[in-house]
Amino acid sequence: MAIVEMQKLGIYAGKKHRKDILEFLQSMGAMEVDVSKAASEQFEKQDTQAERMKFEKVADAFDNAIELLKKKAPKEKKKLLNLELELIPKAEEDEIIAHKAEIYSDANTVLSLEKQIAESQAIIARKNNKITSLMPWLSLDIPLNEVGTKKTKILIGSFPEILEADQIMAAAISEIPEADDSLPVDVNIVSSENQVTNVCIVTTNRLVDQVEAGLRSHGFSRLPFITHRIPAEAIEKRKRDIADEEAKIAAAEEKQISFADQLMKFKIASDYYRTRAEKYKVLGSLPQSKNVFFMEGWIPKDKLDPISTVLTEKFGAVIDLEEVSDEDVEPVVLKNNRFSESAEGVLESYGLPQHGRVDPTFIMSIFYVFFFGMMLSDAAYGIIMSIATGLVLLKNKRLASGMRKMMQLFFWCGLSTAFWGFMFGGFFGDAIDVIAKTFFGYTGATPILKPLWFAPLENPMRLLIWCMLFGLIHLYFGLGMKGYEMLKAHDIKGFISDIVSWYLFLTGLVFMLLPSSLFESIAQTEYNFPSWVAPLAKGMTIAGLLIILVMSGRSSKNWGLRIALGAYDIYGVTSWLSDVLSYSRLLALGLATGVIASVINMMASMVGSGVVGAILFIIIFILGHTLNMAINLLGAYVHTNRLQFVEFFGKFYDAGGEPFHPFQTIHKYVEIKED
Repeated sequence: MAIVEMQKLGIYAGKKHRKDILEFLQSMGAMEVDVSKAASEQFEKQDTQAERMKFEKVADAFDNAIELLKKKAPKEKKKLLNLELELIPKAEEDEIIAHKAEIYSDANTVLSLEKQIAESQAIIARKNNKITSLMPWLSLDIPLNEVGTKKTKILIGSFPEILEADQIMAAAISEIPEADDSLPVDVNIVSSENQVTNVCIVTTNRLVDQVEAGLRSHGFSRLPFITHRIPAEAIEKRKRDIADEEAKIAAAEEKQISFADQLMKFKIASDYYRTRAEKYKVLGSLPQSKNVFFMEGWIPKDKLDPISTVLTEKFGAVIDLEEVSDEDVEPVVLKNNRFSESAEGVLESYGLPQHGRVDPTFIMSIFYVFFFGMMLSDAAYGIIMSIATGLVLLKNKRLASGMRKMMQLFFWCGLSTAFWGFMFGGFFGDAIDVIAKTFFGYTGATPILKPLWFAPLENPMRLLIWCMLFGLIHLYFGLGMKGYEMLKAHDIKGFISDIVSWYLFLTGLVFMLLPSSLFESIAQTEYNFPSWVAPLAKGMTIAGLLIILVMSGRSSKNWGLRIALGAYDIYGVTSWLSDVLSYSRLLALGLATGVIASVINMMASMVGSGVVGAILFIIIFILGHTLNMAINLLGAYVHTNRLQFVEFFGKFYDAGGEPFHPFQTIHKYVEIKED
C-alpha cells in the first residue's frame, strides 16, 4: 500500500559515548548506517577487521558446536511446528556473557572431540582397507615379507588373470635352458578371484633370477610390503585396533552428549558474538577524531523523534537532518495491512519499488490469493493448507519475519483454495462420491457434493472464458496503476495518450468480439447486448486507435515518424492477446488437480469394498493425494508468481529499490526478553 518515508541523518557525538551510542542504535534496530563515507584529514577510521574476524570465528565455533549437539542429542531437536526463536530473559544472557570464556572453552572441547572422532574414523577406514588387501592372502601361513632361507628364495605376488598351477609352472621355467618339471620350483596358488591369481613360489638361489624373469614375462608382479606378520595374525591385529578406535569414538561421543545441557548457552553466546562482530563492522566504518566521531545513515521518519531524543538528551549528540541528494539511494521499507504484507516476500523476490513509485503489494496480494486458489481448487487441499499454516502461526508467536509472512500467505491461499474447491465441487476430487459408492452402496446419479457454481470438468470452455475475463481485469489493474503514477506526476497528456486510449481501444474490441459468431462458437455461449452497445464499442475502438496512432510518438515533432511509431504501438495489441491467453493456465492447473485426484480415487476404489479393500483404499488415497497436493501446490505457486511477474508487472512496474538493512542485534537462535 505504501513505502515508508525515510530520513537521512548525521550523528555527531563525543568519542567517549561511541560504545553506548552504537549499542543503543543496535538494540533499536531502526537505522541503516552508511559505511561509504571516506575519512578526511580531520577524521580517520579505526581498523577493526582483526577484532571483527575474531568475533566471527568464535561465533562460527559456537555454531559448529550447536549443530553437532543437535545431531547427537535427539532430545534437543526441534519439535514439530516449533519454528520460533527461544525467548530468554535478559538476566540469563548477562550471566552467559559473564562466563563467556568458560562457555567458549566447552564449545572448543565439543569441537576437539569431534576432531578426535574424525581421526579415529580415518584410522578405522585405513585399517579396513588394509584388512581388505590382506584377505586374499588369509590362507598363507608365512609372513608376507618372507624372502626365503639360506638356500631358497620365496616369490610372493600376483598375476592379472586366472591361471592354473601348471600354467604358472610353465611361466616360471620358461627362461631356464633345457628346463623340465624336475627343476626345484614349487608353485602354490594362495587365492584366485576377480581376475587375479595370488601365488607363493619357492625356488633355489641359483634359479631365482631366471624364474622371476619368466614369471614377469607373463604379467607377474611382486606383492608390495603390507605387513611383516602372517596374514591371519595381521588381520586379527587390525581388528583389535579397529575395536580400540570404536571404543574411543563411543567415549568421545558420550562426552560430547554430556554437553547437551550447554546448548542454550552456546546459542546465546553465538548470537552475542555475532552481534559484536556486526558492531565492530560498523565501528570500523565511522569517521572519528581524537575526541569526536560521526556517523550517517537512514531511519524511518516515524522512529526519528524518539531515537533523536535519546541521542541528544542522554548522550549529548548533535543530530543533523540532511537533504536527500540525487546520488543518494533511499532504502525501501514496505508498509501494508496484515493481509497484504503476507505477499511482500513475493514482491521482494522480484524487486522492491523505488521511492516515489507505487507499491503494488495490496493489489497484487488480492489477485495472488485469488489465482492461487483457482489453480489448486480443491476444498480439502485448501483446508489442510490453512489448518497446517494456522497451527504454525498460533504455536509460534515469534517467527522470523520472512517465515511468518510465508505462513500467512499460504494460510490465505488455503482459504482461497477451499473457496474455489466448494465453488467447483472438489473435495479430494470426487472422493465423497467414490467412498459413498464403494463402501456405502450409494447409487445416485447426482453428486453428493454439488458445485456451488459449476463443475469445470463438465464445462471447461465456460471456465476458460472466466479465466480470460479475470486475466483481463488483472491486466486492467496493472494498466491503471501505471496511470495512477502518471497522475501523481501530473502527466495528464501521458495518462490520456498511454492509459485512457488503451482502455478505450481494448474495451471496444472486447465488446465487438463477444457478440461475434466466431467467439460464440468457441465459448459455446451466445451474447446478446442492447442495440446501442455495438456502435458504442466501435466508437471506443476508433477513438482509442486514433489517440494511440497520433499520441504514442508524441516525443517526435516529425508527424510521419509520429504516425509510424503510433502504428507500431498499435501492433502491441498482440502482446495483450498473448497475455490474456496466459491466464488459461488457471484452467489447465485447476483441471489437472481435479483429474489427477479423480484418477487416484478410481484406483483406490478398484481394490474392493471389504476390510482389506478399505485398508488398501486408505493407503492409496493418502499416498496419492499427498503427492497430488504437493505437485499441484508447487505448480500453483510457480504459475501464480509468473502471472504477477510477467503479465501484471509487465504493464507498469519498474523495480530497483534497495532493501533496508538496519544496524541491529543478531537473533539467529534466541530472542532476549528485556527486563
